[in-house]
Amino acid sequence: MVGVSREPAGLFAPGQLLELAVGEAVHGGWCVARLRPGEAGATGQDPERARPVVFVRHALPGERVRAVVTQANARFARADAIEIISAAPERVPVPCPYAMPGGCGGCDWQHASLAAQRTIKSAVVSQQLKRIAGIERVVTVEPVPGDTDGLGWRSRVRFAVDAGGRAGLYRHRSHDVVPVSDCLIAHPLVRQAAVTRTAWPGARWVEVVAAPGTGQRAVFADAGAAAAPGAGLAPAGQEQQFLTQRAAGRDWRVSATGFWQVHPGAADLLAEAVVAALGPGPGEGALDLFCGAGLFASVIAARVGSSGTVIGIERDPAAVRDARYNLQSVPWARVYRGDAAVVLRRIGLSGASVAVLDPPRAGAGRHLIETLCSEANTPGTRLRSIAYVSCDPATLARDIGYFGRLGWRLDRLRAFDAFPMTHHVECLATIVPPVG
Repeated sequence: MVGVSREPAGLFAPGQLLELAVGEAVHGGWCVARLRPGEAGATGQDPERARPVVFVRHALPGERVRAVVTQANARFARADAIEIISAAPERVPVPCPYAMPGGCGGCDWQHASLAAQRTIKSAVVSQQLKRIAGIERVVTVEPVPGDTDGLGWRSRVRFAVDAGGRAGLYRHRSHDVVPVSDCLIAHPLVRQAAVTRTAWPGARWVEVVAAPGTGQRAVFADAGAAAAPGAGLAPAGQEQQFLTQRAAGRDWRVSATGFWQVHPGAADLLAEAVVAALGPGPGEGALDLFCGAGLFASVIAARVGSSGTVIGIERDPAAVRDARYNLQSVPWARVYRGDAAVVLRRIGLSGASVAVLDPPRAGAGRHLIETLCSEANTPGTRLRSIAYVSCDPATLARDIGYFGRLGWRLDRLRAFDAFPMTHHVECLATIVPPVG
């Protein structure tokens, strides 16, 4: 059953059926359709409203579909394609029975071939750069090495639990729990935890995190959960557990509740890409903002050597402990705990000539970018390049715009399909200072 939101309808009514010619894909896993004058919901009275916008899921550009409106307001509607009248050649059978209208909201593009998914994501990144930052750039989304079918990659999954104690996943744009028997994009270690085949009375969520390189796994439930079988089960709030992740030719201690790339091949790929983008050399200084467990700080430290310096900044206490542990054999690397902008104002660039930003999905933000660029303008500083790692093209484009207004420019941009079947994409932007 398709979930319908009873919001003020405006031009559309939730539950209304529309026949739509589907246009381009946009950020968030949607395609855009515009009603023509004379079609249901369209009006020829006001030119601005003559072709109302409908954001459609489960469709592909170029298709003609029947869709049911799930949410509507005075400006636009959201809808699910429930019948494909004319299919795009890129459409493929959906591997997961829950990736359907009214089903799990975790996957956006299971109905498209992997090549088509990457083409769509490439277009979306370019679209966001142009719309938000005013930059025209052709982008190619690269596959992550080892990914052949887009399934079995997600090494961290948080399952929601319904009132009956059944674990599942949320419906799209909803807190309704869809009970599932399996999740096909979850890594085999996550699936083997059998969370969806276990009762979780009193729990609101259960999270599984795996370390594919070492075979380790931990299962966490929120503090209200009753005891239940699980590999390494520990209610939230109890003593931290650690997993040993493997990347860049070594092992990393990472808190089980802490951040690590969820695609098994992404940490290796991004570590190599960041080093290639920055080209750090012996004796240089480097900053790693939002350093997490210290992955980028460590690989850069190996390049600058003992005559160089690496400063990591991270606000999460568990991640700071992990980073300090992982960098304990590198005396020329130091990790500060705190807000990146606050710490930067206190310590300056500390001689850094290159920097990495790997913020959460919300992005680095204007305040940090202004602080970083202000410090780079201090006499005697020589910040020559910034590598910005982002999992959200909209906030990345926004932040590139902030850099642009301060004279910095986007030099290169790479994109990686680190989240197959979903609308998410990992980007690496190389940003350089004004010339002269």
